[in-house]
Amino acid sequence: MSVPATSLAEIEAAAARIAGWAVETPLIESPALNERLGGRVLIKPETLQRVGAFKFRGAFNRLVQLTGDQKRAGVVAFSSGNHAQGVALAARLLGMPALIVMPSDAPAVKVANTRAYGAEIRLYDRLTEDREAIAAEIAATRGAVVVPAFDDPDVISGQGTVGLELAHQAARLNARLDLALCPVGGGGLIAGLSTALKALTPATEVVGVEPELFDDTARSVAAGVRTPIRPTGRSLCDALESPAPGVLTFPINQRNLSGIVTVSDAEVAEAMRYAFATLKLVVEPGGVVGLAAMLAGKVPTMDRTVGLVLSGGNVDPDLFARVIRAEP
Repeated sequence: MSVPATSLAEIEAAAARIAGWAVETPLIESPALNERLGGRVLIKPETLQRVGAFKFRGAFNRLVQLTGDQKRAGVVAFSSGNHAQGVALAARLLGMPALIVMPSDAPAVKVANTRAYGAEIRLYDRLTEDREAIAAEIAATRGAVVVPAFDDPDVISGQGTVGLELAHQAARLNARLDLALCPVGGGGLIAGLSTALKALTPATEVVGVEPELFDDTARSVAAGVRTPIRPTGRSLCDALESPAPGVLTFPINQRNLSGIVTVSDAEVAEAMRYAFATLKLVVEPGGVVGLAAMLAGKVPTMDRTVGLVLSGGNVDPDLFARVIRAEP
């Protein structure tokens, strides 16, 4: 029997490592949202995290454990944006060089932010080039450490601190979580979060939310094995465009998740508008999918207490403006 990539003990150790570096994001409530859904929604806004997304947690937990020689050689990562920013900032704070392999069509705000954190950027064409191969070649040349976006035990454990905080904060509110909703891309965040919640609040159902065109985890769970998809187009949720679950994350999620639902781009856009107008939060498309699922009636919320993770807020201003104005 294989050993899980993380555990409550590993997540608690990660929490100790990132304490004072990462933000312990709050739990917030909206009376308007509670009234609309007929339940109590405890919102975990990782939009308020450093770099504007949960990714800083896992990146810092991975980088802070590198040896002196490894830190001098630096790190290489590949990402469309939020992991890129997390690694770039963590590297800057820890005094090591970082190079990030990013698609040439990544949101401009994410590229600009990554560069502003001090990282070197290598752009690639996602249709004709292999980002993992590029990163591996650069790492071999430099002697650098490759930091995966989700398929790494320390990254998963770092992301799991979201679930650890959620459980402890809900307990302080005397709230029993019936359900937790979390975005799913490669599966690192929900793998860590579900591990923490299953250990601390085992009755809590954990449900993942994916874009309709990138439902690889839903298909894989249904098939019982990792099942890559062949995308037929792009999703509004650029942060969740993973064609396959992670090797390490899939067995965790296969075991821990109570279900997976999918949302359309139109439902995501509507949730972004609701978050802006009612919650007064700027949430990127991939970060708002849990709210989209609830507003679209895809998960039961009546008389339930729901933990909702809004995983990031790094959205291109032009795209955000078009979505808010409901422009095509």
